Amino acid sequence: MTTTAPRMSQTLPEEHRGRLMRIAREVTFARHDRLFEEGSRADRFWIVRSGSVALDMRVPGQRAPVVESLGRGELIGWSWLFPPYVWQLGAQAETPVRAHEFDAFTVRLMCASDPGLGSFVAQWVGGVLAHRLSITRSRLLDLYAPYGYDAA
Repeated sequence: MTTTAPRMSQTLPEEHRGRLMRIAREVTFARHDRLFEEGSRADRFWIVRSGSVALDMRVPGQRAPVVESLGRGELIGWSWLFPPYVWQLGAQAETPVRAHEFDAFTVRLMCASDPGLGSFVAQWVGGVLAHRLSITRSRLLDLYAPYGYDAA
């Protein structure tokens, strides 16, 4: 298992990265700003330029545990690509954050009109999703599994 999720710069050819970056908008978040809440509409995503963002998960009766922290070059959000376009986790800036923001609807239209781009984006986001599920599972086992639990 890799320690970091696939990055856009490692997965998308320059031509496709360039097309996506032309529609990117630079945004900033202050420390503790919420980027999105679990269960809300996923209509955008971000690539971190600087700072860090914590992904968290609602757990009834407990404070939302952080399941992963994301930094420079990492994708924030994958739920925008898959119907019903609802965030599966929440996200909060741990430090001041600078990021590139992308409109999900526009990117989905671009992917639909260019199957090559769509294939690369799907592979990139799919790799990120697989990584996040693995990290989330491990983190939740660390937090909530009985002591001595063996997942094997």
